[in-house]
Amino acid sequence: MTDPTGTHHSVDYIELCVSNMARAKAFYIAAFGWKVTDYGPGYAGFVDHARGDREAGGLRLVDAVTRGGPLVVLYSKDLEASAKAVHEAGGKIKAEIYEFPGGRRFEFEDPSGNHLAVWGK
Repeated sequence: MTDPTGTHHSVDYIELCVSNMARAKAFYIAAFGWKVTDYGPGYAGFVDHARGDREAGGLRLVDAVTRGGPLVVLYSKDLEASAKAVHEAGGKIKAEIYEFPGGRRFEFEDPSGNHLAVWGK
């Protein structure tokens, strides 16, 4: 059987553990404009616009978020505007915008303590 979507071995879904569901949903909606679908008090799926209406991941409520793990990197057409939105939504900028081979990026911590990055040109 062949993969009908052509996404074999690509990242399909990211699940972020969060310690406060309402605060996490508000943060990702405000910072990135994600559409959130509630599946009960302990889980919400999100759509990140790049996939149309297909979910890209979920927010899973846990008692405590374990720091570390894979670094999720988002793309932005306007890094400065994205950094401002992250800050205004309650995220903590951990590394201001810096250059790396292939572009620029910044890193942040969401209100639950997840460490993510955003890159662009």
